This record gives sequence, C-alpha cells and structure tokens, in this order.
Amino acid sequence: MALFASLRGRGFALLWGGQSVSRLGDSVYRIALAWWVLEETGSPRTMGAVLVFAFAPMLLFLLIGGVVVDRLPRIGVMLASDLIRGALVAGIAALAVNDSLEIWHIFLASAVFGLVDAFFQPAYAAAVPQLTPADALPSANSLTTVSQQAIGIGGPALGALLVATGGTSTAFTLDAATFFISAGFLVFIPGRSHRVAGGEPSDGWLTDLGAGLRAVSSRPFLWVTIAVAALANVTISGPHNVALPFLINDVRSEGVGAFGLILSFTGAGAVAAAVVLGRFKHVRRRGWLTNGALLLQGALLTVYATGAPLPVLLTASVFEGACLATFGLIWVGAMQELVPQHLLGRVASIDSLGSYALLPLGYAAAGWASARFGPAEVLAGGGVATMAIAAAGFLHPQVRGLD
Repeated sequence: MALFASLRGRGFALLWGGQSVSRLGDSVYRIALAWWVLEETGSPRTMGAVLVFAFAPMLLFLLIGGVVVDRLPRIGVMLASDLIRGALVAGIAALAVNDSLEIWHIFLASAVFGLVDAFFQPAYAAAVPQLTPADALPSANSLTTVSQQAIGIGGPALGALLVATGGTSTAFTLDAATFFISAGFLVFIPGRSHRVAGGEPSDGWLTDLGAGLRAVSSRPFLWVTIAVAALANVTISGPHNVALPFLINDVRSEGVGAFGLILSFTGAGAVAAAVVLGRFKHVRRRGWLTNGALLLQGALLTVYATGAPLPVLLTASVFEGACLATFGLIWVGAMQELVPQHLLGRVASIDSLGSYALLPLGYAAAGWASARFGPAEVLAGGGVATMAIAAAGFLHPQVRGLD
C-alpha cells in the first residue's frame, strides 16, 4: 500500500519505530503531568506557568538548534536529545516515588525539556526527507501523523489508567523508559553519523541563519502560513491545554477518564485524515485546504463551551483531529517541496519559532482568563478568534493559488 511505502527504507523505519515508542511515553506523561498539577495546586495559573516554562527555552534556542542540525549529523542530535530527556524524566519519577516531587521540580524539568526540544524538533523535521526517497515522502509524513495521533487515541487512556491505578510516578517511569528505547532504535540507523550534503559550516552562524530566513521570506506560502499558525496556536492551544482540563473536571465534573476520551477521539480523527491523505502523492488546492481546515477547527473548538453532552464533544473532537492532521500534513509536504534539503533544519526551526513564539503568552493568558471568566468562555473565545485568523489567511493570492 502507498501509505506504507516509506517503511521499505530501514533508516526511516527505525526512526519511525523509535519515535512511535517515545510518543507513547509523551502521551502518558502529559496526562500524568496535568493531573499532578491539578491535584497538587488546583490552579489554572500554575498549569499555564508549567507550559510557559516548557516553551520559553525552546523558543530562545530554536534558531540556534536549526543551524546546529544543518551542521551536525541529525540522527546524532536526536540520540543525545532522547538520552537527556530519558534521564530527566527518570529523575522526576524517582522524586514522585519518594513523594518528594514539588512544583519547582516540574518547572525546572519543563525548562530543560524545552531547551532539548529546540534541537530535537528541527532535527527530526530535516531527517525524515534525508532518510526517505522523494516519492515516499507523503507516506513518511502520513505515517508520522498516524503514529502521533494513533498513540493519541490509546496513550491518554493508558495515562489515565496508570494515574488512577499506580499514581503519577508509574506514568513518569514509563515515559522515561520510552526515551531510552527510542535511543536504542536510533543507534541502528545506517549512516547516522553522516551530515547532509551541502550542510558544511559556512562563514558563520549568522550567515547560515540568514540563508534560512531568506528561504522563508522568498516563499509567500511559507511566511504567511507561519504567521497564521503563530496566532492560531495561541487561540487553539491555550484554551485546549489549559482551559479544557478544568472545564471537564471542575465545571462538568466528569474526571480524568472523560478528558482522556476527548484526547483519544481527537487522535482518531487525525489518524483517519492521515490515512486518507497518505494515499495521494500530491494534494490539490493546498492553500485553500490548510486555511479551510483551520477555519473548521476554530468552529469545532466552540462546541466544548456549549454544555453539550459528552458524545457531542467526542464527535467534535474527531473532526477537530482531522482538521489538525490536514493542516499539518499539507504544511509539512509543502515545506519539504519548497525548501532545499541542506536548508531544511534552519527553515524548520524558523517555522517552529514563528508558530510557537506566542504560545507562552497564550498559555499564561488562558490560565488567567480561565480563573477570571471561566474555562468555557476561554474555549468559546479561542474558537471565534481562530476562525477570524484562518479567514485572514485566505487574503494572500499566492496562498489561495498554491495547488
């Protein structure tokens, strides 16, 4: 099947397998972390602060990370990242087992995670096309999304089960183990010590970074979409990650199981969209599809604020996941098509920085607004704002014209 074509290559198969295991641990960790903060502090502001601590270091070092992964072997950068994160979460698990875990430990761990992610994320984005033939890239991108979102189906449910039966320390321990397993997969990737062709050091770091910035600014679809994503990530991720857990637990009194189900159904929708898109070597009318998916996602976000019964929220979450996957897959494919391989690490880091630059502000604002106005109001406002941002993305003719 076309969807699995990229797995014929040993390098991508190992990368995908290892990261799939690691993503399972991350999914469990997110549930455990959210519920630990909720139970220990009961504060939406603290939940927002944890996310700020995770994103701020990543944003500060992303551009450096992009230059590094275009100069050094990308698999080696990911291997070091997995080992550091595995050791870090193992420490968090040990503190939780001994009932010694405090909120400042979580703040510190989140900051280190963010720093490491500044190197890991552009390395992964650039390594996929490096390990995969061009005609198999739609398969590789779709399988990456399938892995992320399929694990999003079972991972939250597993995380909720582990928290309910074994406590957060059990969930943290599992996440630590998955990082070391992922590192083991990376060790066996052929040519993991090789640099990409054309990626040798140039006249300096600023020169390298300038080349990446020019690659983005000369392609309107790239810079317009990054700008749209920068705003939409605030209006979607802030309400979703900060307000939604409190809506489910405090307002609806449905507990961690309902929260896990919503995340799982979101993953199911994303998997379905990725499977469909992975069968096409080229998707038509990409400019319209990216912004159209974002517009619909904003509309679906408002459903959480309506007080509708849980089955309605689960249905909305399925379509929200499909929109998320559609936007992400089309965007990644366009970036791989428009950007030369030796610049891809830098462009991926610029993409991440632009897309996530405002997230710490969004998380902090969502935490404050949830405490001041209520989580339902935050979700409704985020959905309306997202629709307005998506509509603005249609204004540039070269975005509408990308086929």
